[in-house]
Amino acid sequence: MNDAIQGPNSSYSNPFAVLLAGGVGGARAARALSTAFRDDEILVVGNVGDDDLIYGVHVSADLDTVVYTLAGIEGPHGWGIENDTFTVMDHLADLGIATTFRLGDRDLATCLVRTRELDAGGSLTDATEMIRSALHVPIRILPASDDEVRTRIKTARGEWLAFQEYFVTRGHADDVSDIVYVGADRAEPAPGVIEAIESANIIVIAPSNPPLSIHPILAVPGIRRAVEAKDRVVAISPLFDGKALKGPADRVMAAMGLPPGNAGVLAAYDGLITDLVIDLADASDINTLSGAVQVHATGTLVRSSEQAERFGRWFWETFR
Repeated sequence: MNDAIQGPNSSYSNPFAVLLAGGVGGARAARALSTAFRDDEILVVGNVGDDDLIYGVHVSADLDTVVYTLAGIEGPHGWGIENDTFTVMDHLADLGIATTFRLGDRDLATCLVRTRELDAGGSLTDATEMIRSALHVPIRILPASDDEVRTRIKTARGEWLAFQEYFVTRGHADDVSDIVYVGADRAEPAPGVIEAIESANIIVIAPSNPPLSIHPILAVPGIRRAVEAKDRVVAISPLFDGKALKGPADRVMAAMGLPPGNAGVLAAYDGLITDLVIDLADASDINTLSGAVQVHATGTLVRSSEQAERFGRWFWETFR
């Protein structure tokens, strides 16, 4: 447990910060905060809109990316497991099965454990807790919901795609015309999510793709209302010099009718956030982004441990 900086709260039910997270940006933000806060002061609420049934197993890509990153075993690109092997995928290909979505052998084992837990009547919360504990991750991670929520992408050609087909199989190359979160309107927040948000001192929105990774969380009834009621909600922009370093965040935001650059991030969280953290490359935006939201500029790239520690320290000193 990181005891470098002491905060006011010491239980999972009463965290100092709740992080809404999706994708690599969410996982790296969790790691950065973990360098400055005690483990029991952080609770991560992960996106489940990317979940899918692939090769007969339940894949929770965003939840696993957070777990692997906090366990220090993430792959070089931020997802999957470092030095994983692909024996199963190679044999599936030999048997004529398309393997564009490649799960490493250890990654597949994680998904098998999750699938077994769900098939036995357990919840996604139970499965996530089991995996987190087995990989010795000290920070609590909750799915946004135990119910099925699925992000669907409508392409400019009028096709509706499952998220993983759009993002992985097609390499997010399609132009997007619409996004829906199927099942979100009927979903219940996972046990503990609302309680954690209500008791937290601060809510942090990770530098994840707003329409693809954060909006599916907020689409679950009750979660957005709980966040809106908080006195301090800090969003970290996923943009650098107005663009995404990788991934389609800026293109998808534009397709959803949001303004370019960090003005689009503000619009994506309109009425929700009190603070926006932007990268130093966009520091001039402080002069142009006006309104009730306070804008802060710092180095938001947190790929390395040194960058993560620097950002974590800055975040603590700014928002404690």
